[in-house]
Amino acid sequence: MVTKSHPVGTLISFEGSEGSGKSTQIARLAGHLQRIHREVVATREPGGTEIGEQIRNIIVHNSKGDEMCPETELLLFTAARAQVVREVIAPALQRGAVVLSDRYLDSSTVYQGIARNLAPGPVSAINRFAVGDVMPNLTIVIDVPTEVSLERIRQRASDLPDRMERENISFYTKVREGYLLLAKEWPDRVIVLDGTQTPEAIEKKIWAEVQKRLG
Repeated sequence: MVTKSHPVGTLISFEGSEGSGKSTQIARLAGHLQRIHREVVATREPGGTEIGEQIRNIIVHNSKGDEMCPETELLLFTAARAQVVREVIAPALQRGAVVLSDRYLDSSTVYQGIARNLAPGPVSAINRFAVGDVMPNLTIVIDVPTEVSLERIRQRASDLPDRMERENISFYTKVREGYLLLAKEWPDRVIVLDGTQTPEAIEKKIWAEVQKRLG
C-alpha cells in the first residue's frame, strides 16, 4: 500500500505512441481545470522527480542505451514510477488535486510487455509493486497511425532522436496495437481518441470526459 487512506483526488494518465500529442492535451486540460479552481499537478514518466529525471537520462540518452536489455528497461521505468508515486502523485491525491501524468503503468504494459515481448505476469506484478493502490481514475489514449507517429517524430526533432524515438515501424505498430488491446481490457478506465483530429477537437472531447468523471 502506498497511501494510508483512500485518496480524494483524481489521477488521469495520458498514453499513446511518440508524437501522439499527449503534452499538448495535458497543457490544455490543465488550463480547463485551473479555470474551475482545481489544483492541478502535472508530471511525466520517466521523470517527475530529481531521481526520476536521472533515471530518464539513463533510459533515453545513455551512450550505451542501445545495449539495454528489456528487463533492465522495465525495472528502470518502474523504479522512476515508484519514486514519483510516493514523492508527488500520492501526496497530491491526498490533498484532493487532479494529477495529470504523461504516461503511467500502462506504458510498461505496452512498451516493455507487448512491444518488447516480456511475459505479462512479471510485468504486471512489477507494475503493481511500483504503484501500490495508486491507479488512474481515467486513462486517455491518443491513438495515431504508426506512419503518422513516425512522421511527427521526424518533424519535431531539433537534434538527434532519443533512444525510444529511434525504434522502427514494427516496434511502434506493436505499441499501437497494445494500447488498443488495453482499451478493450479496461473499458471503464481507458478511452481511445483519434489523434489525427485537430488539437481543438481532441481537447473538447477530453474535457467533456473529464467533466463527467469529476461530476
